[in-house]
Amino acid sequence: MFVYPVQLEHDKPTGSYVVSCRDLPLLNSVGDTVEDALLNAAEAVVLAISIEMDERRMVPLASKAKKGEYLVGVPVLVAMKAVLHNSMIETGTRKADLARSMNLKGPQVDRLLDVHHPSKVESVEHAIHQLGRTVRLGPVEAFAPNKPV
Repeated sequence: MFVYPVQLEHDKPTGSYVVSCRDLPLLNSVGDTVEDALLNAAEAVVLAISIEMDERRMVPLASKAKKGEYLVGVPVLVAMKAVLHNSMIETGTRKADLARSMNLKGPQVDRLLDVHHPSKVESVEHAIHQLGRTVRLGPVEAFAPNKPV
């Protein structure tokens, strides 16, 4: 769901690798090596998700990887916050509505939606439940982060 396929393009004049993602067009990243580019891409994916949320747009789910693409995942907490954000849009729930239903203040809801804030997983899960949704986690086949699909 939140493991994004990214493309790496080698820029011969500079020798660096440029990263892009068709699911997250705001993602732009670069690295001197493939490993650096993918490490930077992991941070860039979180930043792109944060921007989508700040702009109150749905966070796109990851599409299936194509041959030659690399996979970049996000931390579980970031994925849960994106699910909360998307669920609020889908249900037409405002931050104030969620705050009231959870007996919280506005800034507390803002932190639940801030991908850089270390919220408790339980708190984000509770907020998702308030919207009539649930989150399921399960094992998936591991992917090699530094090898293309």
